[in-house]
Amino acid sequence: MLEGPVMSPMTNALSTRPFEHRDVPAVLTLMRGLAVFEGYIDKFAVTEKDLIDHGLCDAPRFGVFVAELDGRVVGIAVHYVIPWTYDLKPTVVLKELFVEEAARSSGAGAALIAALKRHAAAIGAPRINWTVLAGNAPAKRFYRRQGGGPDEVWEPWTMPVSSGS
Repeated sequence: MLEGPVMSPMTNALSTRPFEHRDVPAVLTLMRGLAVFEGYIDKFAVTEKDLIDHGLCDAPRFGVFVAELDGRVVGIAVHYVIPWTYDLKPTVVLKELFVEEAARSSGAGAALIAALKRHAAAIGAPRINWTVLAGNAPAKRFYRRQGGGPDEVWEPWTMPVSSGS
């Protein structure tokens, strides 16, 4: 099972679960919050319809775990799966992890990572990959507490693609 309640020191009820149609407005709000935090809000183009059409369809292109604190969505873990790589096993990619500022000491982030780990184990994925903003020291500390660390072999690269290439 991918969901589970967690008792938090700051609240009575913290839980995680896969997102549903009723969560779409809250998920979009949190995605926008991340876009503001990371500095790309001027390029942010995701809509509620996109979340439904691509995440809640018969063949979803991504998944989202939501963290609820006292029944209110306060965090998201957007993820997708690379079906197999060099070892013929899937890799779970954490695309976005974001918890609203007021809930950052609630355990919501750790609960979302735990949900992602359960999901990875359930599909036979031996790893979860993600990127972290270079200057985001609090995020790096958080991920280390969850058992993560920088890849010692690979560094992230990117290549823009123009319509004329």
